[in-house]
Amino acid sequence: MILSYFLAHIVRFEDLRFLENQQVFFTCLAIVVVSRSIVFFYTGIYRSIWSYASLHDLLGIIKATVLSSLISTIAILFYNRFSQISRMVPILDTLFLLGFLCLRSLGWRMIRDQIFHSNTKHGTPILLVGAGKLGATFLSEIRRRTELDLTPVAFLDDNVTKVGGYIQGVPILGGVEIAEETIYKYGIRKVIMTASQPDGRVVSQLMKTCEACGVEFRILPSFTEYFLDKPKINQLREVQVEDLLGRPTVELEIDQIRSYLEGKDILVTGAGGSIGSEICRQVALFKPRSLILLDAAETPLYEVDYELRKNFANLPIEFKSVIADVKNLSRLSAVFETHRPTVVFHSAAYKHVPMMEINPSEAVLNNVMGTKNVADVCRLNGVDRFVLISTDKAVNPVNVMGVSKRAAEIYLQHISQSSRTKFITVRFGNVLGSNGSVIPRFREQIKRGGPVTVTHPDVIRYFMTIPEATQLVLQAGSMGEHGEIFILDMGEPVKILSLAEEMIRLSGYTPHKDIKIEFSGLRPGEKLFEELMLNEEGIKKTHHPKIRIAAPLESYNLLLFQNKLNKLFSLAKANKDKEIFYAFKDIIPEYKIHEEYLAWETKAGKKML
Repeated sequence: MILSYFLAHIVRFEDLRFLENQQVFFTCLAIVVVSRSIVFFYTGIYRSIWSYASLHDLLGIIKATVLSSLISTIAILFYNRFSQISRMVPILDTLFLLGFLCLRSLGWRMIRDQIFHSNTKHGTPILLVGAGKLGATFLSEIRRRTELDLTPVAFLDDNVTKVGGYIQGVPILGGVEIAEETIYKYGIRKVIMTASQPDGRVVSQLMKTCEACGVEFRILPSFTEYFLDKPKINQLREVQVEDLLGRPTVELEIDQIRSYLEGKDILVTGAGGSIGSEICRQVALFKPRSLILLDAAETPLYEVDYELRKNFANLPIEFKSVIADVKNLSRLSAVFETHRPTVVFHSAAYKHVPMMEINPSEAVLNNVMGTKNVADVCRLNGVDRFVLISTDKAVNPVNVMGVSKRAAEIYLQHISQSSRTKFITVRFGNVLGSNGSVIPRFREQIKRGGPVTVTHPDVIRYFMTIPEATQLVLQAGSMGEHGEIFILDMGEPVKILSLAEEMIRLSGYTPHKDIKIEFSGLRPGEKLFEELMLNEEGIKKTHHPKIRIAAPLESYNLLLFQNKLNKLFSLAKANKDKEIFYAFKDIIPEYKIHEEYLAWETKAGKKML
């Protein structure tokens, strides 16, 4: 401070004439030093650890210096109204002091980084794929962790506008198509995917390239994990099958979603399930006033409640966990009267196809009557939006699970015509890693050493990742008005046999050699392939590229439909399973009953297991 103040006078007067009146000079110097010291002490810049100085610390230095200059200048003005003092001196003094402080404070960081760079030229060369915010943050983490002995050599990114640029001195060489060339040219030993939500095809391509080149390939966490926690080196993981089948990042209309979620009371049924819990996580990001978690299963509900309270403790969200069964209408009415939700996401359902085929009564009571109960309570309580999570198995259904969801869809379309509540249905295919899906079963079979069981060599399915499906559900929820069925873009269908083979390879084994694959045959209620819409539904595009809309019902006879539903419910309560199939056929004409069910019924338990 003393040096900068002295140099400011030297530069301004170009000689020592300012010392002719030493009393004025040293009094002003004392005022400046004391004022700056007090400001610096209370702004906390003395407590910074300069070996880890960053842009944040630099901004702190600038703010503290400018503030201290203003205070000291005002104090001098009160002292002698700038008599015998140049008005240019405070400006020069501020600039000199900033230079000295930056040199003192950031000098060690720059020297340390320079030494680090020279020492790590012989470290393990790595290639980062994804030159975005996540990649830059991860690069900083690598450079802080000197003990890792990693040398970031280059970035790859498919965004052509970034090619030729630099991030913290690391060049962006080009797209992923030059990955093999880059690996050989720079002697890369490890490739790390640093895109926040990479295209599964890119991940698959990179994995094959790395295998061919004999280098290690790792990937950073998913979007949700990154949102909750900044990327760290110990979060690197091996490629999973979900990465290979994922698609490009979902572009969400954040403002539109926020408009119906932020500051509102949101209720999620089936909150303990894989889809329901992910809906809770995604909704929490939009800061609702309260999030009501409803489920009949105590343990899963407790676990998701604990997770949300821990991960979103810094947000002013009130989490309320409610144990309730959607089949219990009086309990639902009490819950809605107490919590008064504005938006309801209905994901509570039985979804395991073979299990529902031998328990049709429960499928009716939970999937159809449960949906009707929640929808009716929403109408009576003036809920703004109701979003039903449906399935591609509702299209030309051949199983009880699918036809039960189709009946629920049609009921919502009927009541939406005379209700203030906006009833919205979102239909999509299989979700990777969800409870009861094929991925966990394959993992368990591979862990046991096989065999991996596939129902049929030609069976194909549509797949989405849980975060992608959930984000599109939130998007569709903002678009619906009256009973629309939104169909999510499921991309290309996946052959289940290829999926099994890929999972075996990712586990370090050779398909058909180390781990056998056996074909168990299609179970009653299963198709070789799933459809996403009925032929008579038609389809329309929406303004969102990944969401389409089915044409609405042309004729509505709610009274007739409700009579058929009541008959179905009576049969279910009486456990008349055989009659339920034909009751469904009366409600949903396109439903195809598996005639073999009648002969299969007695041995269904063994067949399913």
